[in-house]
Amino acid sequence: MNLIALQTGIYGVNTYIVYDDNSKECLIVDPSSDSDIIINKINTMKLMPKYIVLTHAHGDHIGAVGEVKAKLNIPVFVHKDDYEMLMDPDLNLSKSMSYGPISIKADGVLKDNDYLTLDGKLLRVIHTPGHTKGGICLYFDNYLISGDTLFKGSIGRTDLYGGNFNDIINSLINKIAILPDDTVVLPGHGPSTTIKEEKLRNPYIKKYLIK
Repeated sequence: MNLIALQTGIYGVNTYIVYDDNSKECLIVDPSSDSDIIINKINTMKLMPKYIVLTHAHGDHIGAVGEVKAKLNIPVFVHKDDYEMLMDPDLNLSKSMSYGPISIKADGVLKDNDYLTLDGKLLRVIHTPGHTKGGICLYFDNYLISGDTLFKGSIGRTDLYGGNFNDIINSLINKIAILPDDTVVLPGHGPSTTIKEEKLRNPYIKKYLIK
């Protein structure tokens, strides 16, 4: 599988398009904004969109979901613990963001160790609560799309609705740091990194990782 990274919207969200080279089936992760850019990229590459997957339900990651879903006629998936949040503009914070209130009903829910498929190839859903209750990462082919759970040198906020510092540390240490060191981490904001680099340099992981 391969992927395209697009920085979308005023909040600098990394929107990812993951696609199978042979079948051209693809999924879209966190369409934050700029639906025209996302759709044009898919059309230019002649990809076949299959679904939208949300790493979590915060407003800065869901601004273009409605338009992309409508124009491409594809379903939206979110972890079950963020399902209600996605529908509530107060809880997903969109009410106080520049996009305005956003309420979306997901077509399906995900849970830990579910698998998404692109032409039979698997992407594993890893439930990583802490930034939100239903935060997830997607793991496939030596890549980890980490949403707002893990950034280069930092982690996601835990002071918003559904956030919990102990939960995010548990997610980092017991679910993410155990992945192969050469795994490429693709966060929801900012540059990419690797598991090895974060184990060596990320203060939140270094502090709690048992040597």
